[in-house]
Amino acid sequence: MKVSNKPDATLITYSLGSCIGVSIYDPTVRVGGLLHFMLPDSTIDPQKALKNPWMFADSGIPLFFKEAYQLGAEKRRLDVKVVGGAQILDDSQFFNIGKRNYMTLRKIFWANNVLIRAEKVGGNVNRTLSLELLSGKVWVKTSGDGVVEI
Repeated sequence: MKVSNKPDATLITYSLGSCIGVSIYDPTVRVGGLLHFMLPDSTIDPQKALKNPWMFADSGIPLFFKEAYQLGAEKRRLDVKVVGGAQILDDSQFFNIGKRNYMTLRKIFWANNVLIRAEKVGGNVNRTLSLELLSGKVWVKTSGDGVVEI
């Protein structure tokens, strides 16, 4: 997780398979951030959640937004984009980590009135997510597909 108000910064997170990447950006104060979480529920490993709350949707998402608010971002102005949630290395769909990550994110957003402006989720590919703080542009690089702005 990283939140910044440095206009020359570009934030990047790599290898979003079943993990979810969340990009938030407030164009008024040019505050943005990326969160890369791996699992939906921190109760599966409370010790790990204490050390790295960003690893889990339920503990990482609220902290991520609070970090942006501390730099002056406001929820009503946030441009929110979501990437990842693929079905990787689970052909039997037994674990469904990508789907569970995405559903947990949607529940948290719904309960907190957060709208998603764009998303690239699902499938069975890895993605890289980047956010350019000067412009607020969000780019997604998909394995075998190249780079697109969302």
